[in-house]
Amino acid sequence: MQPDNQPHLSTARNLKIGLFHLGSGMADVITTGVWNRIMISDLGFSATPIGLLVALRYFLAPLGVWAGRMSDRRAIGGYRRLFWIWLGRGLMVASIAALGLSTAHIARGGAADALVWGAISLSLLLFSLGYAFSGSTFLALIYDRSSENQRGRAVGIVWTFLLLGFTIGGILFGVLLPENKDPNSVSHSEVFATASDSTATVVTTDAGPLYSPETLQNLFLIGAAVMGGLWLFSVLGEERRSSGPLADQAAPDAPKTSLREDIALVWRNRKTRYFFWYLALSMIFAFSQDLILEPFAGDVFSMTARVTSRFSAYWGSMAILGTVAFLFLSRRYKRLTNTTMSFIGVAVLVITFILFAVSSFGEIRGLVTPGLILLGLGLGVWNIGTLGLMVELSPPGRAGTFLGFWTLVVTFARGIGVSGGGILRDLGFQIGGSFTLSYGTAFAIGAVGLAISLWTLHQMRTSPVDAFTDSTQADTATVLAAAMD
Repeated sequence: MQPDNQPHLSTARNLKIGLFHLGSGMADVITTGVWNRIMISDLGFSATPIGLLVALRYFLAPLGVWAGRMSDRRAIGGYRRLFWIWLGRGLMVASIAALGLSTAHIARGGAADALVWGAISLSLLLFSLGYAFSGSTFLALIYDRSSENQRGRAVGIVWTFLLLGFTIGGILFGVLLPENKDPNSVSHSEVFATASDSTATVVTTDAGPLYSPETLQNLFLIGAAVMGGLWLFSVLGEERRSSGPLADQAAPDAPKTSLREDIALVWRNRKTRYFFWYLALSMIFAFSQDLILEPFAGDVFSMTARVTSRFSAYWGSMAILGTVAFLFLSRRYKRLTNTTMSFIGVAVLVITFILFAVSSFGEIRGLVTPGLILLGLGLGVWNIGTLGLMVELSPPGRAGTFLGFWTLVVTFARGIGVSGGGILRDLGFQIGGSFTLSYGTAFAIGAVGLAISLWTLHQMRTSPVDAFTDSTQADTATVLAAAMD
């Protein structure tokens, strides 16, 4: 029976809340699409420390579980969810602005000493903490604001806004980082050798002048203001202020099992054991391109930051297209199951990584754009299928625990992938002394890893089906939203 006070989320309010993840997508672009390229390709820093700093938010994900539990148990200032959301996103806004100031200081010719690196590290630590605090509590806010039959629609809209954030962020930051045509710009090496007047120094590469430090600084400051405005507006007024103690939300008949017992159950079951390996391997190698894709275009083909910042617009729009198309087809054709879509998505990603590897080894610039298109399509279809499998392989009665476990696997694997891509790039360059070799090797290893994940998916599909996999009661909205941010 539906309670009389069941929450109702109108489509208009859903669209308003969805703007939250429009900002989230833009935040991802500015850190792993713009800043990483500037630091690695334009300013010449090693990809390994950059990758570890960018991946920090994934390794701090367990703090999101803690913040979510705290928001369940008590209200702070009368708010359960909004306190953590505003705290987290406030930290992210401040960190993005500080990151831009620190990077612009280096671009002006300032020394990249321990103090500057400390400021950059602190900025990304605050970004990661804010990401953890606000991600799970935003999911909880969606859960609170919508009724059970509205959550699928609510998460679908929010998911779409996240993909739009990648697309719009890529276009916006490309516009905010125009090419500078000043013929008196200094060389790349002079950026580090000369602490000249900030209005005269220009960050350059072999391709020629790119942008002034002021342009770079303004990009981050404007980006922080736009994202902060989106985050504030999207959740403003979406939670009622409460007072007094909060009721325990746990169901009285929930099974009392330990985390160790649940993990042991995953490992005893052949199907879930192979799914664990598929999930970890596919996430690690699919996201191994996240840090190095834009620097690859800059180092191998001398593409400007204005061009590479739009990469996310290419693959983001194709991811939306792939997601919508396959969601529609999966409803019409029952044979298009989550497993089948996972196969298709990963197979497309294998082809994508092979294209990028060949493009790098052969210095074939014409393969980059087809690679970006296939990357978006592959990611879109792979996400649908894999997230669906996460729901399928969560047993009734313990779906929350298992979905939380799968989400942690996804998060840590993504962090390993992002940082691992940078490490592979640096190792390849140290061994071969060539960017074409280092990036090509990193992409080739990614293709092999994704191919191995396809083998584990095949093993999972051929495993015997038992009652454990019948989890139609699992909350699809929970896993989709948890994996989005």
